Amino acid sequence: MRKIATLAKSRLSRKAPKQPKSSRKSQKSRSTKKSAPAPELAGSRPPPPGQGKRGETGHLAYLLRQAQAATRLTLERALADLGVTPPQFVVLTMLRAYPGLSGADLARVALLTPQTVGVIIRNLERDGAIRQTPHPVHGRVLQWTLTRRGEVLLAKCRRPVQALERRLAAGLPAKAQVAVRRWLSKIAADLQQDG
Repeated sequence: MRKIATLAKSRLSRKAPKQPKSSRKSQKSRSTKKSAPAPELAGSRPPPPGQGKRGETGHLAYLLRQAQAATRLTLERALADLGVTPPQFVVLTMLRAYPGLSGADLARVALLTPQTVGVIIRNLERDGAIRQTPHPVHGRVLQWTLTRRGEVLLAKCRRPVQALERRLAAGLPAKAQVAVRRWLSKIAADLQQDG
């Protein structure tokens, strides 16, 4: 017992020494005092899209990302009633345009990871929207095509998507639309060459 009491005493004596009360008070008041925000930061809020750096004075890359995020959110909402996600819509659209794509090809043209495309393919196949066929030359490569059910689903999806397309093009003359499409396509082609 005596050993235990001696050990406990020695441990207690090794603790940090007590500070005088006056020192503890000043430390406490320092920790509870909140520093006042700099006047230029007080109440600072970013502007809404279309203003400041989120508008015409912003960086092109940021503005493209901002526009894409807003478009994707609007598309998600528009397709939600049909139980289709924007990536699923892209896969269906690409298979309609280019039947027989492999999963790897789909990932490239849909701008998605192979893992994401794998999940989308499984879900669309389970729902009967797409089917697989073996490649005529490379037997291990699977090709994907739309089924009749997939065609019907894609047609239903196109209605809200076309409404969004009209909204995006509103106020743009036909020549300006062509110029924007050409510009966006050129950006993708030019920057792809860098990678």
